[in-house]
Amino acid sequence: MTEQPPARLARHGRRFDRLFTEYFDDLSRTLDAPSFSRFTPECVQLLRDLSLRGGKRMRVVLLYEAARLVTDEPVAGLDAAALSVELLQTHGLVHDDLIDDSATRRGGPTTYYAYRERFPGHPRAALGLTVLAGDLALALSLRALLDAEMPVEVRQAMVEVQTRAAADTFVGQIVDLERDFAATVLDDEVLHDVADRKSARYSVLAPMRLGLLAAGLQPDAHDDELRRYARLVGICGQMRDDYLDLFGDAVTMGKPTGTDVREGRRSYTVVRLLSAVTGAERATVEAVLGNPSCGSGTIDEIRGIGERHGVDALMRADMRRYAEQARLVAEGWRSRWRAEAVDFFAGLPSWSVERAG
Repeated sequence: MTEQPPARLARHGRRFDRLFTEYFDDLSRTLDAPSFSRFTPECVQLLRDLSLRGGKRMRVVLLYEAARLVTDEPVAGLDAAALSVELLQTHGLVHDDLIDDSATRRGGPTTYYAYRERFPGHPRAALGLTVLAGDLALALSLRALLDAEMPVEVRQAMVEVQTRAAADTFVGQIVDLERDFAATVLDDEVLHDVADRKSARYSVLAPMRLGLLAAGLQPDAHDDELRRYARLVGICGQMRDDYLDLFGDAVTMGKPTGTDVREGRRSYTVVRLLSAVTGAERATVEAVLGNPSCGSGTIDEIRGIGERHGVDALMRADMRRYAEQARLVAEGWRSRWRAEAVDFFAGLPSWSVERAG
């Protein structure tokens, strides 16, 4: 493999950020809104700020690399699909931050908190405008495909992929909230299903399907293995997020640790922690779960309990095991797809697990 995932990410990311900036420049001029409206351009500006504020653009890379599985020639429709993928992500971020009552995202205010500051005496307006901002991002995600210059059948197939991915994600968000009301310790299959529906299907599977469609290949013929690869990568990614939430470095991540514990989420880490401890230590953990006011010292204590029982090491081992399974799925593509692109997909799971940031 001539170019490692970090370099590939950086290259695709720089190009896409220029494309995304141009998209929002055009949108601010062309969105059909009444001339008297001040709220509409403010909404577009908030979506722009959030969308351009960072992120690794992993979904964009997966999209372009999926097309490269088939051909190394320029492929029409990929830019429109990339915009669609990232606008759907923006939709998810707006609504996630509202659900989680998060104040910051990527070093800046969330859309919800920006509206709360804009309308301090009108909480219902702030809430409603946040929901509508997320809804607008979803509609724009589909419109990016509908407006693209592609054959009608390809455009329709791409819209179907994104629509199904969005619906899967909404169901995933619902069961993610439901998961935290479980009276018993959940098994891994439940956690895997939540991770698959909440993130893997729209973050991994949909971009790969879109890339293959743009390159002229019908992904349905390879649906089982694409789904398996996406599910495994999604599990790795969710495990890593959950691991870092307790065992990560707050300075490196740019956000505090212990959020899942404070909010009582039954994450991979929390479930493994509950399964590992008994007696007084379990009582300590259970007393903290769902307590949003517990301080960093208490989180440090919970982290120490987890480390004494090897929960951190278990999480790392599990992430590597699922990454290896994903690699083996990708290795099976060598007989029919381009070797350099297969190299990327085979190397991506391990890199995603081991990366520092």
